[in-house]
Amino acid sequence: MKKIIWRIVLILVALVIIAVVVVALNLDRIVKKTIETYGPQITKVSVTLDSVHIGLLTGSASVKGLVVGNPPNFKSTQAMSVGEASVGINPMSLLSDKIVVRSVEVKSPSITFEGGLSGNNLMTIKNNVGSTAQKGGPTVTNSVGQPKPAKKLEVDDFLITGAKVNGSLVLFAGKEISINNLPLPEIHLTDMGKGPGGITASDLTKRVTDAIYEATLHELAKYAANAGSGAINLGSTNLNKLKSGIGNLFKK
Repeated sequence: MKKIIWRIVLILVALVIIAVVVVALNLDRIVKKTIETYGPQITKVSVTLDSVHIGLLTGSASVKGLVVGNPPNFKSTQAMSVGEASVGINPMSLLSDKIVVRSVEVKSPSITFEGGLSGNNLMTIKNNVGSTAQKGGPTVTNSVGQPKPAKKLEVDDFLITGAKVNGSLVLFAGKEISINNLPLPEIHLTDMGKGPGGITASDLTKRVTDAIYEATLHELAKYAANAGSGAINLGSTNLNKLKSGIGNLFKK
């Protein structure tokens, strides 16, 4: 009887080891597919990746070639692209209900701004994400299509450096300001999802999207005011309207 029990135990241990190996070998593909599946459901635009690599032993991960598409009716094909982002993870948390991300560093993202004061591509994506988060996020399903609880997240440190904005800002009477490599200040978010409850992927995306949107508008406000008072002759009345209109964007 003891021999039979030991054989069963050994078989179970072997199955667990095989399962862990299979998951580890396919984890990069699983994460990439998850982002490309649920990213568009959160943002309502395309989200694609070139590759994801996760090192379980080191607790590190890298994301390459992230591209966030533009909403319909905008000329540009993308709203943002990231060449590479590095991520630090607590490996053991991957097996729990809350994944703990120690750090995320996004280097030199390229942001495309397109539109005017009453509507633009970044505002559309921001509103899309906000609406998704308010509804509790997309429904997560298992392999047979049944709903399952979504994993929560904790992100201790999220840093974006070297971001630059390109595109155009439409002004009054169809006048346009071209935006060429407008630098954004460092964007730094901390302690998101601390505590047992964590944060959903939709809420995390909302916080990051809101921060990028606000930083972009702050820099555009200064850029547009300078252009309006210098390179483009708008007149004092329209210039005041321009400054007021950009200021109102922060309230939306």
